[in-house]
Amino acid sequence: MSPTILVVDDNKELVALLTSLFEDAGYTVIGANKGKAAVEHGRSEPLALALIDVLLPDMMGYHVAEGLRSTRGQLPLVFMSGVFKGSKHATEAATRFPGAQFFEKPFDAKQLLQTVRSIVPVAVTPPSVRPDDSYEVELDIDVEEGEGDEPMELTGKIRVTGGGNITAELQGAPLTAQKHVAGPVSGQRPPPSSASAITAPARASRQGALRDNLPGLISAFYLSKETGELYCQKGKVKKVVYFESGQPVFALSNLAADRFGQFLVRVGKIQPEQLQDAAVVAQQSKRRTGDVLVERGLLKDTERLYYVGQQVKAIIYSLFGWEEGTFTVSFREKARAESIKLDIFPGNLTIRGIKKLYKPDRLTRLIRPEDRLLPSQQPAYQLHELELEKWEAQLLPRIDGTRTNAEVLALANRPEHQVKAFLAAMLGVQILEARDA
Repeated sequence: MSPTILVVDDNKELVALLTSLFEDAGYTVIGANKGKAAVEHGRSEPLALALIDVLLPDMMGYHVAEGLRSTRGQLPLVFMSGVFKGSKHATEAATRFPGAQFFEKPFDAKQLLQTVRSIVPVAVTPPSVRPDDSYEVELDIDVEEGEGDEPMELTGKIRVTGGGNITAELQGAPLTAQKHVAGPVSGQRPPPSSASAITAPARASRQGALRDNLPGLISAFYLSKETGELYCQKGKVKKVVYFESGQPVFALSNLAADRFGQFLVRVGKIQPEQLQDAAVVAQQSKRRTGDVLVERGLLKDTERLYYVGQQVKAIIYSLFGWEEGTFTVSFREKARAESIKLDIFPGNLTIRGIKKLYKPDRLTRLIRPEDRLLPSQQPAYQLHELELEKWEAQLLPRIDGTRTNAEVLALANRPEHQVKAFLAAMLGVQILEARDA
């Protein structure tokens, strides 16, 4: 029988990712999001090790550890925390349990697994991928759906990493991706080059309903520095975001509006008839449309890097507008090989995605006037890493749990939708949390 590990963290998506990590390694995993539930599991389950977040919604992590050891003797402990190790909470945990291991978020999931293996060895078995875990973005089929109906504003700055791990910041004018208009240009896409093939088998995946989980899924990849894919599907539309060591680096879509040529039309770089002519030539010569556009002087080779980066960014942003659909998370030892990779901090990506794509009714559902928000004890990202507007930085310290959301909206003296989007974004990156009633 495989050893049983208890994983305790209030971030449900992180618990799911760590569960996959340990189950793939051969362990049995029990997850809990609150301390009381964790202690109950300790009384009924034959635990071999407990991985505990220092700060939990209902009690401190070291109190959970004490409860577990009261029934499980010298149960091996590993603590993790999003606050600095020198904080009073981390110091208290280290003082009470001097032999325990400590991981500060974001941490390397592989190093965490190695530590657990050194404490509780397990027979290594190759990870299995179940048939129902398979997911393929049908790149040779364009799907015309009612998505992209609203213009999307994109900043004129993009950071990309090219060959040789050289990072460049490309500047351009702000872009507006207009509504996609279906046209005769479709055709088959050329097969992907060997450079863009995935070179390592996927580990077992996790699935669920998307709803409002995208910010948590992105932060879970970041906090565990995982490499893999986040697949999202709504109806016939499929999109996939690729992560490398916790960073979103690339994205693909089978939506016609997201194709590179169509994206260039939507941002006004080329005209529809120019795309149609180039697409015909590309199909006849079995080349990519982008290559033909460069050949015809409609797109500079130096511009292609910029617009591909913007296209990838737009695909990721569009997922924040999904309230329906499903997600599948798979992990890999190596990331998808691409000639360029997006270089964008996931916390800022989440903030911008929420601000751009969350509609008023969704914001009203998430930011209820009677609720109170306060600073999170364990934010997913450090505040200094996030890009805030001046008024947002001034308002944030005044959100301390003493005011209702309605009072904060009045205090901000800004358009209601703008303030609600800011509050929802701060909840998404876990800078703020809802105060328990």
